Amino acid sequence: QVQLVESGGGLVQAGGSLRLSCAASGRTLSRYNMGWFRQAPGKEREFVAAISWSYSNTYYADSVKGRFTISRDNAKNTVYLQMNSLKPEDTAVYYCAAVYSSGTWYYNNRNQYHDWGQGTQVTVSS
Repeated sequence: QVQLVESGGGLVQAGGSLRLSCAASGRTLSRYNMGWFRQAPGKEREFVAAISWSYSNTYYADSVKGRFTISRDNAKNTVYLQMNSLKPEDTAVYYCAAVYSSGTWYYNNRNQYHDWGQGTQVTVSS
């Protein structure tokens, strides 16, 4: 099991930027596929972005494509989410998630991820 701690959330005006970090402990992340999900009040948790353990292939939800960038630094055991051109509809609690790389990986399926952080609040004002 890997422990995940998100940080970097906060209040920002529309058009601004934030960089979220997800620091892992307990296991090295180098063999884990990683994802970012978000949950707005009254809504289901939804996929935002994911990065594979090998070749760092990246995947994005259509709603954030071109604005958000996911990356990883295995040496620091940390995954990042750079969020630019933020919109009020990006307001949510953002969660980092991990799944060990075995079998088929459906990167946008939250049920596949077995380790989650506690979340960090992102609020975008208009």
